[in-house]
Amino acid sequence: MSAYEGKRAVVVGGTHGMGLGVVEALVDGGARVVLTGSNEKNLEEVRGRLGTAVRAVRADVTDPADTDALAEEVGAELGGIDLLHVNAGTSEIAPFEEVTEESYDRMFAVNTKGAFFTVRRLAPLLADGGAVVFTTAVTNVTGTPGMSVYTGTKMAVLGFSRVLASELLPRGIRVNTVAPGFVETPSMGVAGITQGQREEFMRIGNEATPMGRHGTVAEVARAVLFLGFEATFTSGAELLVDGGMGIGLSTSI
Repeated sequence: MSAYEGKRAVVVGGTHGMGLGVVEALVDGGARVVLTGSNEKNLEEVRGRLGTAVRAVRADVTDPADTDALAEEVGAELGGIDLLHVNAGTSEIAPFEEVTEESYDRMFAVNTKGAFFTVRRLAPLLADGGAVVFTTAVTNVTGTPGMSVYTGTKMAVLGFSRVLASELLPRGIRVNTVAPGFVETPSMGVAGITQGQREEFMRIGNEATPMGRHGTVAEVARAVLFLGFEATFTSGAELLVDGGMGIGLSTSI
Protein backbone atom coordinates (compact mmCIF):
# COMPACT_ATOMS: atom_id res chain seq x y z
CA MET A 1 0.00 0.00 0.00
CA SER A 2 1.31 3.47 -0.90
CA ALA A 3 2.17 5.91 1.87
CA TYR A 4 -0.86 8.16 1.34
CA GLU A 5 -3.30 5.73 -0.25
CA GLY A 6 -6.85 6.83 0.53
CA LYS A 7 -5.78 10.26 1.78
CA ARG A 8 -7.37 13.44 0.43
CA ALA A 9 -5.32 16.61 0.19
CA VAL A 10 -5.78 20.21 -0.88
CA VAL A 11 -2.71 22.29 -1.72
CA VAL A 12 -3.48 25.99 -2.03
CA GLY A 13 -0.75 27.46 -4.21
CA GLY A 14 0.31 24.16 -5.74
CA THR A 15 1.24 24.96 -9.33
CA HIS A 16 4.97 25.60 -8.96
CA GLY A 17 7.91 25.57 -6.57
CA MET A 18 7.38 24.19 -3.08
CA GLY A 19 3.64 23.74 -3.48
CA LEU A 20 4.09 21.65 -6.61
CA GLY A 21 6.72 19.60 -4.81
CA VAL A 22 4.17 18.77 -2.11
CA VAL A 23 1.59 17.88 -4.77
CA GLU A 24 3.98 15.54 -6.56
CA ALA A 25 4.97 13.80 -3.31
CA LEU A 26 1.30 13.31 -2.44
CA VAL A 27 0.50 11.90 -5.88
CA ASP A 28 3.52 9.58 -5.73
CA GLY A 29 2.20 8.36 -2.39
CA GLY A 30 -1.25 7.58 -3.75
CA ALA A 31 -3.24 10.53 -2.38
CA ARG A 32 -6.11 12.23 -4.17
CA VAL A 33 -5.22 15.89 -4.63
CA VAL A 34 -6.94 19.16 -5.44
CA LEU A 35 -4.48 21.98 -6.06
CA THR A 36 -5.04 25.65 -6.74
CA GLY A 37 -3.31 28.48 -8.52
CA SER A 38 -4.27 31.88 -9.89
CA ASN A 39 -2.22 31.70 -13.09
CA GLU A 40 -3.98 29.75 -15.86
CA LYS A 41 -0.72 29.05 -17.71
CA ASN A 42 0.76 27.39 -14.62
CA LEU A 43 -2.45 25.42 -14.09
CA GLU A 44 -2.35 24.12 -17.66
CA GLU A 45 1.27 23.06 -17.25
CA VAL A 46 0.38 21.09 -14.12
CA ARG A 47 -2.58 19.46 -15.83
CA GLY A 48 -0.33 18.44 -18.69
CA ARG A 49 2.31 17.14 -16.31
CA LEU A 50 0.14 15.23 -13.84
CA GLY A 51 -3.02 14.59 -15.85
CA THR A 52 -5.94 12.98 -14.05
CA ALA A 53 -3.85 12.36 -10.93
CA VAL A 54 -4.87 15.82 -9.69
CA ARG A 55 -7.69 18.32 -9.95
CA ALA A 56 -6.17 21.73 -10.74
CA VAL A 57 -8.53 24.61 -9.91
CA ARG A 58 -8.10 28.30 -10.70
CA ALA A 59 -8.62 30.18 -7.45
CA ASP A 60 -7.39 33.54 -6.20
CA VAL A 61 -7.11 33.48 -2.40
CA THR A 62 -7.97 37.18 -2.29
CA ASP A 63 -11.37 36.59 -3.95
CA PRO A 64 -14.09 35.25 -1.62
CA ALA A 65 -16.12 34.00 -4.59
CA ASP A 66 -13.16 31.89 -5.74
CA THR A 67 -12.75 30.47 -2.24
CA ASP A 68 -16.44 29.56 -2.11
CA ALA A 69 -16.16 27.88 -5.51
CA LEU A 70 -13.07 26.00 -4.34
CA ALA A 71 -14.96 24.65 -1.35
CA GLU A 72 -17.72 23.40 -3.64
CA GLU A 73 -15.16 21.80 -5.95
CA VAL A 74 -13.34 20.09 -3.08
CA GLY A 75 -16.59 18.80 -1.60
CA ALA A 76 -17.63 17.31 -4.94
CA GLU A 77 -14.21 15.93 -5.87
CA LEU A 78 -12.90 14.65 -2.53
CA GLY A 79 -15.81 14.70 -0.09
CA GLY A 80 -13.46 15.83 2.67
CA ILE A 81 -9.87 16.82 3.43
CA ASP A 82 -7.22 14.93 5.40
CA LEU A 83 -4.47 17.50 4.73
CA LEU A 84 -4.91 21.16 3.88
CA HIS A 85 -1.62 22.83 2.92
CA VAL A 86 -1.92 26.61 2.63
CA ASN A 87 1.08 27.62 0.56
CA ALA A 88 -0.09 30.57 -1.56
CA GLY A 89 2.05 33.63 -0.96
CA THR A 90 3.93 36.55 -2.45
CA SER A 91 6.89 38.64 -1.38
CA GLU A 92 8.22 42.04 -2.43
CA ILE A 93 11.57 43.13 -1.04
CA ALA A 94 12.15 46.77 -0.05
CA PRO A 95 13.58 48.76 2.87
CA PHE A 96 10.73 49.82 5.13
CA GLU A 97 11.03 53.49 4.13
CA GLU A 98 10.42 52.51 0.49
CA VAL A 99 7.41 50.25 1.06
CA THR A 100 4.29 51.51 -0.69
CA GLU A 101 0.74 51.08 0.57
CA GLU A 102 -0.05 49.12 -2.58
CA SER A 103 2.75 46.65 -1.92
CA TYR A 104 1.79 46.37 1.75
CA ASP A 105 -1.85 45.70 0.87
CA ARG A 106 -0.95 43.12 -1.79
CA MET A 107 1.18 41.05 0.56
CA PHE A 108 -1.30 41.13 3.43
CA ALA A 109 -4.20 40.35 1.08
CA VAL A 110 -2.53 37.18 -0.23
CA ASN A 111 -0.34 35.96 2.60
CA THR A 112 -2.51 36.79 5.58
CA LYS A 113 -6.15 37.53 4.75
CA GLY A 114 -6.19 34.98 1.95
CA ALA A 115 -4.64 32.28 4.12
CA PHE A 116 -7.01 32.92 7.02
CA PHE A 117 -10.25 32.96 5.06
CA THR A 118 -9.27 29.99 2.92
CA VAL A 119 -8.92 27.87 6.05
CA ARG A 120 -12.11 29.29 7.55
CA ARG A 121 -14.07 28.37 4.41
CA LEU A 122 -12.55 24.90 4.04
CA ALA A 123 -12.57 23.99 7.75
CA PRO A 124 -16.00 22.28 7.60
CA LEU A 125 -14.54 19.88 5.01
CA LEU A 126 -11.58 18.91 7.20
CA ALA A 127 -11.88 15.37 8.49
CA ASP A 128 -11.73 14.88 12.24
CA GLY A 129 -8.13 13.93 12.96
CA GLY A 130 -6.90 15.78 9.86
CA ALA A 131 -4.22 18.43 9.58
CA VAL A 132 -3.57 21.96 8.38
CA VAL A 133 -0.06 23.07 7.43
CA PHE A 134 0.67 26.72 6.64
CA THR A 135 3.82 27.92 4.90
CA THR A 136 5.51 30.69 6.89
CA ALA A 137 9.18 31.68 6.52
CA VAL A 138 12.50 31.69 8.34
CA THR A 139 12.24 35.50 8.35
CA ASN A 140 9.94 35.03 11.34
CA VAL A 141 13.09 34.51 13.40
CA THR A 142 15.86 36.22 11.40
CA GLY A 143 14.61 39.82 11.17
CA THR A 144 15.94 40.03 7.63
CA PRO A 145 16.37 43.58 6.24
CA GLY A 146 14.09 44.47 3.35
CA MET A 147 11.40 42.01 4.37
CA SER A 148 9.50 43.89 7.08
CA VAL A 149 6.04 43.61 5.52
CA TYR A 150 6.54 40.04 4.28
CA THR A 151 7.70 39.02 7.74
CA GLY A 152 4.70 40.74 9.28
CA THR A 153 2.37 38.72 7.07
CA LYS A 154 4.05 35.45 8.00
CA MET A 155 4.19 36.27 11.72
CA ALA A 156 0.43 36.85 11.53
CA VAL A 157 -0.01 33.43 9.91
CA LEU A 158 2.04 31.86 12.70
CA GLY A 159 -0.28 33.53 15.21
CA PHE A 160 -3.34 32.25 13.35
CA SER A 161 -1.94 28.73 13.34
CA ARG A 162 -1.46 28.63 17.10
CA VAL A 163 -4.96 29.87 17.87
CA LEU A 164 -6.47 27.55 15.26
CA ALA A 165 -4.53 24.67 16.81
CA SER A 166 -6.47 25.36 20.01
CA GLU A 167 -9.83 25.96 18.38
CA LEU A 168 -9.69 22.86 16.16
CA LEU A 169 -8.28 20.60 18.85
CA PRO A 170 -11.72 19.24 19.86
CA ARG A 171 -11.98 17.74 16.37
CA GLY A 172 -8.50 16.24 16.62
CA ILE A 173 -7.25 18.52 13.85
CA ARG A 174 -3.59 19.48 14.14
CA VAL A 175 -2.40 22.88 12.85
CA ASN A 176 1.28 23.56 12.24
CA THR A 177 3.56 25.66 10.05
CA VAL A 178 6.62 24.93 7.97
CA ALA A 179 9.12 27.80 7.71
CA PRO A 180 11.49 27.47 4.73
CA GLY A 181 14.71 29.37 4.37
CA PHE A 182 16.37 29.78 0.99
CA VAL A 183 14.87 27.12 -1.30
CA GLU A 184 15.79 26.73 -4.95
CA THR A 185 12.64 27.35 -7.00
CA PRO A 186 12.03 29.08 -10.35
CA SER A 187 10.84 32.33 -8.74
CA MET A 188 12.77 32.07 -5.46
CA GLY A 189 9.53 33.25 -3.84
CA VAL A 190 9.95 36.80 -5.15
CA ALA A 191 7.41 38.37 -7.52
CA GLY A 192 8.79 39.41 -10.93
CA ILE A 193 12.33 38.18 -10.38
CA THR A 194 14.70 38.30 -13.38
CA GLN A 195 17.25 35.61 -14.22
CA GLY A 196 20.07 37.90 -13.10
CA GLN A 197 18.34 38.62 -9.80
CA ARG A 198 17.71 34.91 -9.34
CA GLU A 199 21.41 34.13 -9.78
CA GLU A 200 22.32 36.84 -7.28
CA PHE A 201 19.71 35.50 -4.87
CA MET A 202 21.26 32.04 -5.19
CA ARG A 203 24.69 33.44 -4.35
CA ILE A 204 23.43 35.42 -1.37
CA GLY A 205 21.38 32.51 -0.07
CA ASN A 206 24.26 30.06 -0.26
CA GLU A 207 26.45 32.48 1.68
CA ALA A 208 23.77 33.31 4.27
CA THR A 209 22.79 29.70 4.99
CA PRO A 210 25.00 27.96 7.55
CA MET A 211 24.79 24.70 5.59
CA GLY A 212 26.22 26.57 2.60
CA ARG A 213 23.47 25.77 0.11
CA HIS A 214 19.84 26.28 -0.79
CA GLY A 215 17.27 23.74 0.28
CA THR A 216 15.41 21.64 -2.27
CA VAL A 217 11.71 21.51 -2.98
CA ALA A 218 11.75 17.84 -1.98
CA GLU A 219 13.18 18.69 1.45
CA VAL A 220 10.38 21.15 2.10
CA ALA A 221 7.77 18.69 0.85
CA ARG A 222 9.02 16.03 3.27
CA ALA A 223 8.64 18.50 6.14
CA VAL A 224 5.10 19.41 5.11
CA LEU A 225 4.06 15.78 4.83
CA PHE A 226 5.72 14.94 8.13
CA LEU A 227 3.60 17.58 9.84
CA GLY A 228 0.56 16.52 7.85
CA PHE A 229 0.61 12.80 8.50
CA GLU A 230 3.38 11.64 10.82
CA ALA A 231 3.66 14.26 13.57
CA THR A 232 0.55 12.98 15.32
CA PHE A 233 1.47 14.46 18.73
CA THR A 234 2.41 17.90 17.39
CA SER A 235 0.19 20.95 16.99
CA GLY A 236 0.85 24.69 17.11
CA ALA A 237 4.49 24.22 16.07
CA GLU A 238 6.65 25.97 13.48
CA LEU A 239 9.17 23.65 11.81
CA LEU A 240 12.21 25.47 10.39
CA VAL A 241 13.50 24.02 7.10
CA ASP A 242 16.28 26.53 6.66
CA GLY A 243 19.74 24.99 6.61
CA GLY A 244 20.46 26.36 10.09
CA MET A 245 19.56 30.01 9.45
CA GLY A 246 17.29 30.14 12.49
CA ILE A 247 20.20 29.04 14.67
CA GLY A 248 22.56 31.67 13.26
CA LEU A 249 19.87 34.40 13.16
CA SER A 250 21.46 35.63 9.94
CA THR A 251 20.68 39.19 8.86
CA SER A 252 23.21 39.36 6.03
CA ILE A 253 20.76 39.31 3.10
